[in-house]
Amino acid sequence: MPNFATAPTPTENFAGPVLTVRGLSKSFGNLQALRNVDLEIEPGEIFALLGVNGAGKTTMIECICGLQAHFEGQISVAGFDARKDYAKARQITGLVPQELNFDGFFQSLETVSSQGGYFGVRHPDQKARALMKRLSLEGKEKDNTRNLSGGMKRRLMIAKALMHDPALLFLDEPTAGVDVELRDDLWQYVRELRESGTTIVLTTHYLEEAEKLADRIGVINRGRLLLVERRDHLMDKFGRKKVTLRTAQPLPEELSGKLRTYQWEEGEKNEYHFHFRLDEKEPTLPRLFELLGQHGVSIMDVETRQSRLEDIFRELLQTDDEATS
Repeated sequence: MPNFATAPTPTENFAGPVLTVRGLSKSFGNLQALRNVDLEIEPGEIFALLGVNGAGKTTMIECICGLQAHFEGQISVAGFDARKDYAKARQITGLVPQELNFDGFFQSLETVSSQGGYFGVRHPDQKARALMKRLSLEGKEKDNTRNLSGGMKRRLMIAKALMHDPALLFLDEPTAGVDVELRDDLWQYVRELRESGTTIVLTTHYLEEAEKLADRIGVINRGRLLLVERRDHLMDKFGRKKVTLRTAQPLPEELSGKLRTYQWEEGEKNEYHFHFRLDEKEPTLPRLFELLGQHGVSIMDVETRQSRLEDIFRELLQTDDEATS
């Protein structure tokens, strides 16, 4: 067994990406779970890896964290090869997996404290109590883990993963089955971790969380990493704004030719839907209003809706599925 207790964590003087993945491929029999994935994660960022169930997110995380040893390609954690320098790479990483991985007959404090023993943490009980307090588990130290609620078990998993102060933390669906109030509290803690210097990679099916939290976003589908973009760039590049106009009278026929430069369709009576790209440089909406005014069209109501990350995510997957089918 690797000696984690003596493995150094020299990330302070490491100038490159905290994680580098090159040509990562992984198969399970005839199923190719990952296909030639390249990725770099910069220190101190929150990176959201998005994909449907079975897209390859968990397999990728397991390869990085040493839970899958047989794969093609190279993985480097702060300069340490994930296979050749396993102990050093693992010392730098923390993992909160989807599945609960503790003994239900252990007390909560024992579960967290014992994790520190694998990594040579001094005064593990003291560290474990501090983490449990921050994660709203104070008073549950002597409770058997099987008696905790689902949300408490999730928080206990996070406390375990943080016992050795990892520089790179993976959160694989950490808020699955957690109520809204607790979810907001956990994400506030994620922000605090990032502010303290921890680099975070998360997967989540709650895309509004990725939209709020992530600095960069990667989309994976059928084992292929489709794109990696800064969140704001992604929203601008693929985002759309839908503007619904309700007018006092139908649009005059002579306007049809002048509206050919717009993407639009007719809705219910005197209702018209116009679609704009968020990255358009020209002020097309003001020009539209001016054009309508010139033709005597009275606008009674305007309703706008901007694309959310979920809309963009679905569009990307649909485009990729159509291209590969």
